[in-house]
Amino acid sequence: MEKLTTNKTVLDWIEDKIALVKPDNIVWIDGSAEQIEALRAEAVSTGEMIKLNEDLLPDCYLHRTAVNDVARVEARTFICAPTKEEAGPTNNWMDPAEAYKMLYDIARDSYKGRTMYIIPYSMGPVGSKFSKIGIELTDSIYVVLNMAIMTRTGTAVLEALGDSNDWVRGLHCKCQIDEEKRYICQFPQDNTIISVNSGYGGNVLLGKKCFALRIASYQGKQEGWQAEHMLILGLQRPDGKIRYICAAFPSACGKTNLAMLIPPEGYYKKGYRVWCVGDDISWIRKGADGRLYAINPENGFFGVAPGTNEKSNPNALASTRQGTIFTNVAHNLDNNTVWWEGLDKNPPEHAMDWTGKPWNGKTSDVKGAHPNSRFTAPAKNCPCISSEFENPDGVPISAFVFGGRRAKLAPLVYQSRDWNHGVFVGSIVASETTAAAAGAVGVVRRDPMAMLPFCGYNMGDYWQHWIDIGKTLDPDKAPKMFNVNWFRKDADGNFLWPGFGDNLRVLDWIIDRCEGTADAEETAIGFVPRKEDINLEGLEGVVSDEQLAEILSVDNALWKEEAAGIEEFYAKFDRLPPTLKAELEDLKARVAE
Repeated sequence: MEKLTTNKTVLDWIEDKIALVKPDNIVWIDGSAEQIEALRAEAVSTGEMIKLNEDLLPDCYLHRTAVNDVARVEARTFICAPTKEEAGPTNNWMDPAEAYKMLYDIARDSYKGRTMYIIPYSMGPVGSKFSKIGIELTDSIYVVLNMAIMTRTGTAVLEALGDSNDWVRGLHCKCQIDEEKRYICQFPQDNTIISVNSGYGGNVLLGKKCFALRIASYQGKQEGWQAEHMLILGLQRPDGKIRYICAAFPSACGKTNLAMLIPPEGYYKKGYRVWCVGDDISWIRKGADGRLYAINPENGFFGVAPGTNEKSNPNALASTRQGTIFTNVAHNLDNNTVWWEGLDKNPPEHAMDWTGKPWNGKTSDVKGAHPNSRFTAPAKNCPCISSEFENPDGVPISAFVFGGRRAKLAPLVYQSRDWNHGVFVGSIVASETTAAAAGAVGVVRRDPMAMLPFCGYNMGDYWQHWIDIGKTLDPDKAPKMFNVNWFRKDADGNFLWPGFGDNLRVLDWIIDRCEGTADAEETAIGFVPRKEDINLEGLEGVVSDEQLAEILSVDNALWKEEAAGIEEFYAKFDRLPPTLKAELEDLKARVAE
């Protein structure tokens, strides 16, 4: 077996893991198209993947996971830091020594009869100062093929690494896919991730949330940068200039739709465009000019399939038409393609559901696709992918935007007073539950900066890191901070704002505020647009002046209740930054006036 590197730290670690898991075969992933094609063919021959219609979906495949293994499992996800305090009150914690022993006992001999695939991968463009390198060991071809889409893989990565020890160790063992012994453990101080007994994307594509957020957020704290659960979009306006926005939303708040937004017709004709740099994760550093710059460390999209269609997100759908792996969707046997709920109104009659059972979409009362079924699609397929996608220096950020799903509380958009108030606004991000399946409807779930499941260390320290970053920035160069809420409802429970492409109208005001060309009214919570500052051209009969006034209104009585909820949430944090405590006291005073 030819080794693709002479890096002693890499080779020693791999030898140690080979002795632990005892594979029958070892394959280094070199990143070549020939090797990937051979692995696809092998996966098809064993039934691990199904090749789809080459004319309609070229180079696309279908995969089914075990029925007990269909989503990230937060209850089985641990931060293994030296002390519980370093993991913080919002993470599951395990002592590192105990965790290693338990995980190695589970993993021992688990590759017998299997092949070890060694995947060198780069998060971010290979060689960029933003980028970080990982090595993932896996016994799953599915993982290899997904990582080849989601990251940059192969020999070029190892050349960029050289003899450095700055790389993230990742061990994935399918074992028996036993949910009682399933663990996804991050060791931030050791740059190590170990995942056992899962074969599902978010638990086993270790470059994704495990590295790009949990490990990287800790690296960023140590090294003075940020890893954030944020999309990156470029808003091009009629002057041809493109301004970049990073935005964080909890799940089910339209994050991918915003990242790939198509402007309303009137705006489009004037020359407005939205360019997608990333739909999920941002790594952010200060540039030589003192501004913050962001890259998307990923190379593909790992998107939720159900609900993705020509109306909701045509750019995401277009991204899936070539070189894509579909996971846990329905298999249309009539034309060997895929289908999921919300794709169209024409479900196939001759199909297999996501578990591989015969399924008739016209008569069945069970879903053809799992609600968390996925597509893994190359970013280069996206019709609105930014020309700066591969820029190793990233893009300059004008604004940070936070958002949640609130029926009555938050206005359509408001701007923070300054950086620290913006950190406060991000720290109180919350969404109200929508589906009865998730328990009671309307329950407020707090998800600070949309990072609650993904922060690799104490969230109090994470907020302080945001505050510390702000201290290093010239206020004139620092991104401005905003909160948006597309989900405000009237007294009858109807949405007041159309959302989707019309969200561009709000982004337009945000950029105007960043450039000092738009007015705003000061309220108890921050700066809110005046009614005349949001362009309603083309929304006649959809949004009235009265509705716009309602959606921009701030009800101090409701915010008084909210402040009590924030205080209760903050009480969990023994490391709450004094700055945020002061911001809360300021809010309480303002809403009491």
